[in-house]
Amino acid sequence: MSLSATAELTLGLAQRAAALGELPQDIRERARQSLLDWFAVTLGGCGEAAPAALLAILPAGDPGDPRTAGAVGHDARLGALDAALLNGTSSHVLDFDDVNLAFLGHASVAVLAAVLALAEQRSRSVDDALVAYVAGYETACRLAVALGPEPYQRGFHATGTGGTFAAAASCARLLALDAETTARALGIAASQAAGLKCNFGTMTKSLHAGKACQSGLLSALLAERGFTADPNAIEAEQGFAAVSGGGHDVQAALADGWHLRANLFKHHASCFFTHSTIEGLLELQRERPFGAGEVAEVEIHVSDVELGTCVIPEPATGLEVKFSLPHLAAMTILGRSTASITDEDAADAAAVALRSRVVLTHDGEPGTPTLVDVRLSDGSRLSAAHDVDTPAADLDAEGGRLAAKFTVLAEPVLGEQRADALLLALTELDGARPVRELVRAAQPA
Repeated sequence: MSLSATAELTLGLAQRAAALGELPQDIRERARQSLLDWFAVTLGGCGEAAPAALLAILPAGDPGDPRTAGAVGHDARLGALDAALLNGTSSHVLDFDDVNLAFLGHASVAVLAAVLALAEQRSRSVDDALVAYVAGYETACRLAVALGPEPYQRGFHATGTGGTFAAAASCARLLALDAETTARALGIAASQAAGLKCNFGTMTKSLHAGKACQSGLLSALLAERGFTADPNAIEAEQGFAAVSGGGHDVQAALADGWHLRANLFKHHASCFFTHSTIEGLLELQRERPFGAGEVAEVEIHVSDVELGTCVIPEPATGLEVKFSLPHLAAMTILGRSTASITDEDAADAAAVALRSRVVLTHDGEPGTPTLVDVRLSDGSRLSAAHDVDTPAADLDAEGGRLAAKFTVLAEPVLGEQRADALLLALTELDGARPVRELVRAAQPA
């Protein structure tokens, strides 16, 4: 797709989103897998305290009103904006959703709840929703590449900030808005984009995803109705780039390629920057099994990224455990599950005792596998640096792992029969199927 050499960032992103058409086969398959994973983590999270609090205060929609959208995992329908808020929060509350390191956040959960709510409201198909999702996902990553890591380092949570732009781009694409109108949607989104890393380990972190979906959807709907905003709101003086970090690299943002090919699925329900440590310890256990009583010290070599994200020293809740490298290392050595983390895990006496022998050393390099050194009481030393940053090359094998993850998370909510039926629908996806039918299948009978 050709772009003017003088295109500014906001318009350039809008042009790409608005022009996105038929997806390459592997991109469509990756998008389908992301949709499967989204339903899994949303069903798994729908009963947590954060979405429960939202559901208690959001006004119920009329089940007979075709403008409403379904609350995934609940027998309820809401207005589309409220459904985007609730489902977006549910999808991120477990911290089990996919990531992209170019984005330093969670693009899928910042987009899909908005896209699905709008697709239900406008009676769109699954294929329409997948194209819109990819438009938003790519917008999230392209914006992040343009801004660089500075906003994240300053304390902005990209899922909430960049995610709001992504949801706006997705919904604008689903509405078939032209590039200029999409740029206005991004301008409206710019004044709503928010999310602070200080809220990691609390319910508010998952609200970042919900608000991104709700605000992005609102932005696109307002733009469709002629609502005005600065069409250069990202790169403008006192615009989003200037306020959040300072720079914006238009050329890098608009380069050819697909960021979705670098998507990474999670198989531990914790901050992604803890996964290399967890997998490294599991690798060492496979090579030379050892018990907690044999451990003299565990040294984790962390970088600025981990130090600024996931080193809560004494987590008191399950949400805080997800951002505590020492506690997660202890849980892994003890053989505790990291696919489901609760308040009971925070109070686990054995884990609390073992984490006192976990030392963090600030000499790691950002973007490289986390080095973990284990010193055993007999004097022997074990080391691992497990790469979790490389996307799966075998999409079929990845699909198998995602199906297993889906079953574990969906069955307790839907029951075995409905969970199996939804898994089949998501695995053998009928692109012409109305999104409304797919969402209804994700609600209890």
